Amino acid sequence: MHEDRSDEGEGGDRSPATGRVSTPGRRRFLKAAGSTAGLLALAGCSGNGGGGTATPAPGTTSEGATPTGTVPEPRTYSEDELFKIEEWRGSGPLIEDRPDEYTGISMYDIPNPGGELTVYLGGGEGGLYENLLWQIESSYRDFTIDVRKAPSSQLANTIIEEARAGSSPADIFWAIDAGSIGIVAENDATVELPDRVVRSIPDTFHPTDQWVGTMGRARSIPYNTDEFSAEDIPNEVAAFPDDDRFQGAMGWAPTYGAFQSFITAMRLLDGEEATRQWLNGMQQQGISTYDNELVVANRVASGELTAGFSNHYYSRLVREERPDAPLELAFTKGDAGALINCSGAQIIRGSSNQEAAANLIHHLLSIEAQEFLGTRGYEYPLLPSVPPVGDIPRIEDLNPPDLNLAKLSDLEPTLQLLRDTGVL
Repeated sequence: MHEDRSDEGEGGDRSPATGRVSTPGRRRFLKAAGSTAGLLALAGCSGNGGGGTATPAPGTTSEGATPTGTVPEPRTYSEDELFKIEEWRGSGPLIEDRPDEYTGISMYDIPNPGGELTVYLGGGEGGLYENLLWQIESSYRDFTIDVRKAPSSQLANTIIEEARAGSSPADIFWAIDAGSIGIVAENDATVELPDRVVRSIPDTFHPTDQWVGTMGRARSIPYNTDEFSAEDIPNEVAAFPDDDRFQGAMGWAPTYGAFQSFITAMRLLDGEEATRQWLNGMQQQGISTYDNELVVANRVASGELTAGFSNHYYSRLVREERPDAPLELAFTKGDAGALINCSGAQIIRGSSNQEAAANLIHHLLSIEAQEFLGTRGYEYPLLPSVPPVGDIPRIEDLNPPDLNLAKLSDLEPTLQLLRDTGVL
């Protein structure tokens, strides 16, 4: 079962599906009990597959421990060369035909972060991101992560205020949207990421050396296949207010951070007046408003709507629960409706553990972690060799607008525009 992410964005974060409570006592119990595959691997007691060969610990190469700060060049790994990939990969009806080989860096070749790191976690995708941090943490006996959760925008403001006051308890900020990450970087609260950490990720998703994207989410048009075929859906978002076929038949979720980033992109690309006209036009079309985009995708699948606006993965979550639902995705081209936003991570200025922080962020970009997030949450992996789940275009085959994602931090004019038009 995949985590429910219906509360994504600024509305808070659900408890992880595992039911674990993130407390130091719980972490100490896990380490003392040696109850995870990672700890068994460290002890040299775990088999690889069904054989009798011990699985080496992450942070080691075939020659032994990887020295701090040294990482080999990305290379191609077969599945059995990765760190227990079957325990990172999700399961379910959509998880099939995964690659036999991946190019990038395995956890085996990334140094153990070691010690203790404090991660400010913005959003967290219904517990999915925190679960990944727990899995990384439990792979090392001498490593602890203190996770502090809140909405991304709230944590961004907190970090900026703490940095202005002289220090922040945070070593890393990991947030679900590039806008929050970007505004922290713009306020000189971060440090440069090492090239060894970011070199496998396309430049689009680390437009500055102050942060790097971890997973992508594409804007999309979920549509009901009983009503439309793929050819029926306009390939530009500007067409929807004037298309009579969508009168009273579409849905959106304006309070969602993802929707607000979409409107920010439209404002930056097309100007405020054109964006105002689009918002007014959609309201004249009788578009329905919902609390979140998972509800939009579900309403489309049920036939209550014929189409809507949402991030791509919500339709994959619906299809996981309802494999025969008449629900597919269309993507516009080159405009704000084709925006690919991303979650991202950065090291906070003043951290006394910058080397360890860089190593943890590198773990988020490892083949194992990208497979974890991609197959459990249906986001787009940003490591090019890790394909998305399901029959959707690969990220390089989409047509996003030419927009520096860091500029999505310019949110306040968007919020004012949404209020002025009555959308909020």
